[in-house]
Amino acid sequence: MAAVTGFVSLILVVIAIATSVVLGNVLNGRLQDELTAAAKGIVPVANQHAMFGHVPAATDLVVGQTGVQNGVLVMVVEPSGTATGTFVSGGVAQPLSPLQMQQVVAALSDKKAEAELAGLGPYQLVHQSIQRADSPQFQLITGLPRASTEAQITTLFSMIALTTIGGLILLALSTAITIRVALRPLREVAATANRVANQPLDRGDVSITERVPAAEADPRTETGLVGSALNTLLDHVDASLAVRQRNEERMRQFVADASHELRTPLSSIRGYSELSLRALSRSDAPEDPATASAHTALERIQAQSLRMTSLVEDLLLLARLEEGRELTLSTVDLSRLAIEGVEDARPTAPDHEWAIDVPEEAVELIGDTGRLQQVVTNLLANARTHTPAGTRIAIEVAEEGSEVVLRVRDDGPGIDPAVRDELFSRFARGDRSRNRATGGSGLGLSITKAIVDGHGGTISVQSEPGATVFTVRLPKVPQTTAGAPTHPADAAPPRPTGTEASRQHHAERSAPRRRDEEAQRRSESRADAGSHELGRTLGGH
Repeated sequence: MAAVTGFVSLILVVIAIATSVVLGNVLNGRLQDELTAAAKGIVPVANQHAMFGHVPAATDLVVGQTGVQNGVLVMVVEPSGTATGTFVSGGVAQPLSPLQMQQVVAALSDKKAEAELAGLGPYQLVHQSIQRADSPQFQLITGLPRASTEAQITTLFSMIALTTIGGLILLALSTAITIRVALRPLREVAATANRVANQPLDRGDVSITERVPAAEADPRTETGLVGSALNTLLDHVDASLAVRQRNEERMRQFVADASHELRTPLSSIRGYSELSLRALSRSDAPEDPATASAHTALERIQAQSLRMTSLVEDLLLLARLEEGRELTLSTVDLSRLAIEGVEDARPTAPDHEWAIDVPEEAVELIGDTGRLQQVVTNLLANARTHTPAGTRIAIEVAEEGSEVVLRVRDDGPGIDPAVRDELFSRFARGDRSRNRATGGSGLGLSITKAIVDGHGGTISVQSEPGATVFTVRLPKVPQTTAGAPTHPADAAPPRPTGTEASRQHHAERSAPRRRDEEAQRRSESRADAGSHELGRTLGGH
């Protein structure tokens, strides 16, 4: 609009200037013609006086003259320099003052055809030399007022200026209205795109129902073509999202079914290996190298079956969590879960420094106790597994408004930026070599995120060398749940730890010794947790 208005303004200004100059010249030419005609009417009278050998006075030249219009100025300058002058006003000759005659002579001396006379205004002047026979030569000066011509020019300029300004205003308004009407479909396109952009499209069953109205998506116009193209794009995206959701549901169902079916043969393998180990242990036959080798092989079979069972259970849990199942809501004391989590993790990493920071009052929320305990355990195990000996690991619980915040800090080497973005994805591991000494299957943090999402919370991580913080924010009362709460019988019973490091710790021991040591350790941990609960102070350290 500014460009169009600017160009048109330039054109109108040029036209206005050209018109004013042309019309001004026309008016000035007409005034000059009138002045020439008036001078021709006076010259014959002057010539008659000159024929008689004397110089007439100015008043002698206009008295009795017919056709002399108002405002005509006549001035006679004798050879001696004496001047007489008069002008006609209302049909009566009026004498010129000495100042006025001086202004006329000064203008002609400067070779100007115009003079500004005091009391009379601007005048257009012309002079002639008169001489007949033996009469002396004298100068005849004739003039006409310019006031009428200048008034006409001023009026012309004003009309052109007002017309130009009015035309520009009308042009700007009409251009603005035209552009707004023409671009209205684009505003609908932008509004539709913004509404679609504000929808969560990254997960779940998503359907894009927003479309550009048909009236604004007419492909016969340029802007309508944009709206039609956006509608076509949204149709394709909606269809792609539906296909993605169906594939995810099929994959989730496959994982759940496969995990469920694998539990039975894995349980059989573990049972038969345990039965065989017991039979070998109770045998009275002397131990030989073959028996020792078989005993070791059965122990490894049982350890690997336990590890595979844990992996299958984690996959089944993830599938159920993503389906909105596996949550049984009740009142949860997050402070107690934090204390128990540290007491469970302390024996597995005595070379780490552990710290607890919980408020004196219990921090409670509505959630699934077993799953939230798994969140605490997984975060502590992750910090313990990926930090060297001597690292300080601290867990903090606090209330912030309507949310409960759980933080796990460590001063270890930090997380590689290359894997930070996919840290909560399935099978994501900081150790690309998948060395079992540095972790398990890579499902711990993925399960943690699924549990937190199921409670309507968020989990985030900030990491740099010497400071890594995992922050979990959970609403005290979830507004909506991911699905209907399940009965305890429908869910797989939560394991005591549920972490990759704990599974590795168990896998490297025989099954009987593992169960005896684990039962004794958890019994002592529960007793110690009670003493910690009684010994908490304000600040919780």
